[in-house]
This record gives sequence, C-alpha cells and structure tokens, in this order.
Amino acid sequence: MTDRSPLLDQPGAVPAPDGERSAVAWHFGDPFAEQRSAARKVAVVDRSDREVIAVPGAERLSWLHLVISQHVTDLAEGAGTEALVLDGQGRVDAHMLLAHLDGTVWLDTEPGAQATGVRGGSMPLLEYLQQMVFWSKAEPRDATGERAVLSLVGPETPELLAKVDLPVPAGGYGVASAKDVIVRRMPWPGHDAADLLVPRSELTAWWTRLTEAGARPMGSLAFDALRVEALRPRLGVDTDEKTIPHEVNWIHVAAHVAKGCYRGQETVAKVHNVGRPPRRMLLLHLDGATDVLPDTGAQVFAGDRAVGRLGSVVQHHELGPIALALVKRSVDPGTELVVGSGEERTQASIDPDSVPDDTPALGRIAAQGLRG
Repeated sequence: MTDRSPLLDQPGAVPAPDGERSAVAWHFGDPFAEQRSAARKVAVVDRSDREVIAVPGAERLSWLHLVISQHVTDLAEGAGTEALVLDGQGRVDAHMLLAHLDGTVWLDTEPGAQATGVRGGSMPLLEYLQQMVFWSKAEPRDATGERAVLSLVGPETPELLAKVDLPVPAGGYGVASAKDVIVRRMPWPGHDAADLLVPRSELTAWWTRLTEAGARPMGSLAFDALRVEALRPRLGVDTDEKTIPHEVNWIHVAAHVAKGCYRGQETVAKVHNVGRPPRRMLLLHLDGATDVLPDTGAQVFAGDRAVGRLGSVVQHHELGPIALALVKRSVDPGTELVVGSGEERTQASIDPDSVPDDTPALGRIAAQGLRG
C-alpha cells in the first residue's frame, strides 16, 4: 500500500472515510460538478495509490504470456491492454492494466494486489510474479516508488494532453511518452480518458500543470460513479472470491479465450465455449427516497430469495443512486429486486441496457445438437 498522497494537501481535497481509499482524495468539494466536468470537458483524478510493477527483460512478453490471461506475445511497443491473474479454477486473483514501451512492460494494479501461490495461500502479486520467472529473461520489480498514476477523464482529454506537450496516443490502449511521462489512452470511464504514469517525485508538479491547463480536480468518488456507469468492475469491490472473468465483462477485454498455457485457462475456455457463468454483473437503479445507500457486500433479493451481491454503490450526477451487482443468471431482467433486509431494505431495478448478450456460444449450440 502506498503512503498518503501529497495531493491530499491540495486546496479543497477531502480524504475518504476510514476504510476507504484514504491515501488519495475522495472529492474536492462537489462530486457532482466533478462528474459533469469529466462528462463534458476534462478532469484529473489522483490514482497514485495504485501499485506499479515494471517488467523489463528480453523475454518479458513470452514470459508474461504464460502467467497472465491476455495474449501478449505480439503486444507492440506503444500498445497496452488489460489482463488478469487467475487461480487454478479460473477465479480472478488480480486485474491489471499494461503499457509496453521502451523495452519494459508497466503493470498498474489495485493497492495490495494478491495472487494465489503455486502451493496455495495468498501472496503479494509481485512476489507471485517473481516466483514464476524460473529461467526466463524477465525481471519483474516493484516500481510503485518510481511511478504514480494520474488519470484524465473527459472528451477534451486530447486537447489537454496537447496543452501540456504530452503525446496523444491512438485510441483504445495506445501508449506513448514524453518528458518522462508514459501516456496510455483509455476507453473508460467516459468516452475518452488517459492514464499518465508520471515520476512519483514529480506527482505534485504534474497535478499543478494539468489543473492549470484546464483539468478540473476530481476525486475517487466521481471517478467511481463514471466507472459504474461504464459497467467497469473494480476488483475486490465488484468481485468476490468466486468471481470468474465471464461474470464481470472481462472476457476479451482482459482474458483471451483461445490462447492456452496459463493458469485458469481451462475454465475460461470451457465456460466461454460450452457453458454459461452462474452470475452476471448488472447495473441497478436504487430507490432514491432515502439518503442512506446500501453498503457494498449487501445481499440482493428477489422476493424472499437471495440472488446476488452488491458491489460499487455511487451517486451519479444524472442517473441518481446506482450500483453494480453480481446477480444469478436465472433472475429475469424485469424482476424487481430488494437490497438488504429489515429496516435497511432498498428497492432496486435492473437497467435493461446492462444485461449482457445471452446468445449461446457455438460450442454450446453444437453440444445441444448432439444431445438432441
């Protein structure tokens, strides 16, 4: 876990409550205005609590290809992607974002990221990666002290980058650098965004440069609201110990269904080709009659039957109170739901646009034909 961010000393910065992401600013006085700026113009958010791992070495791509869920043997210089580390049963251990530049793959991930060791038990993600090197020419190291993440969010992200003389990589996950800053273009949250891996020693200087160029300061509260709207899960909040990639929209985005030779691959391929995940992540609209929102982890009910688990809960500047939830596949999208129990009950409805395509995979259709 990183130390308290120096950006908490910026004017208006409000730290998160205890137990939340207290290392970075929760908001800067008006979370709704921060969201609106990110939706219509551009905002900058301090995400310097993310852990950063650097992987140089001649065999960095071929080695990573064997230990993460994404296909990266051909990941070009100047390209990025998302990836997972899975356990032997295909359950998600860690989620990370990659940027490949100048002979190094940079991974940034959640604070305190863990992975299941080869002999069972949980260990820090970096330790797991180092144990998996064996004889490969790859040298994963802790780079959290070297680099810190700032994120720009909003349709004016390209213009803002140009104002501070930083490159504007191609859309998707394009990567470029200048002034010792690595820029990774991001498709979320919002319609345009970019992550900047800045020298940690220059974190405050870059924050000042970006805000003076027109980016509105934004906290994690507003960032999460836009992330939820975009149906992007956060590990450990929108996932639990049983989550597989198919349940939270990480197939294709972060997990490749055709490549072999990585831990958990059998589950990924089998569920994609001939099965269906037991749950799916949905966007819930919550009853806004009360100011008290349910907590992450609260149970979701259809009638008297527990059918899911609540993840991220946010106040959106246009949609009102919304949340991500892992809900059993058997629940019809038109079902009215209840979150919590007793006096803490909150009515909820499923956003129909969040329901994933349920068309059976070709392998499942073929299997059904054989049984028929």
